[in-house]
Amino acid sequence: MKITTAKLQKILAKHLEWLSTGGGKRAELGWADLSGANLSKADLRFADLRGADLNEADLSKADLSNASFFGAKLRYANLRSANLYSTDLRSADLEGAILRRADLSFADLRGADLQGANLTRANLSKADLQGVDLRYADLCCTNLTRANLSGTKF
Repeated sequence: MKITTAKLQKILAKHLEWLSTGGGKRAELGWADLSGANLSKADLRFADLRGADLNEADLSKADLSNASFFGAKLRYANLRSANLYSTDLRSADLEGAILRRADLSFADLRGADLQGANLTRANLSKADLQGVDLRYADLCCTNLTRANLSGTKF
């Protein structure tokens, strides 16, 4: 079932309160249908988005650091300039996603699908890319310093 914009705004407000004061409630959006949602500039640090459907969602400039996107669907999502520092993206589907200038340093992307993704100028330093599919991805000026590329498909 798709989450309404009004409900999503309430969840985001409670999450922000949780981050700021310890009150409120952590955003638990695992398995939620957020396809096409506008989450641009959202603060979703430490949020639970495991298995969520975020296909074609706008997450540009969002702070997603330390969040869990394990098994999430992010096909053709806009993650331009997003902060994905130390984010769990294991087995996530990011085919065709826009990750230009995104910070994915220390992110766990084991088994993720990044076919055709745009990673121009993205920071993947010290990221775990074991078994990641990067075929047809744009890696122009991408920082892969000390990234684990074992079994990565190019």
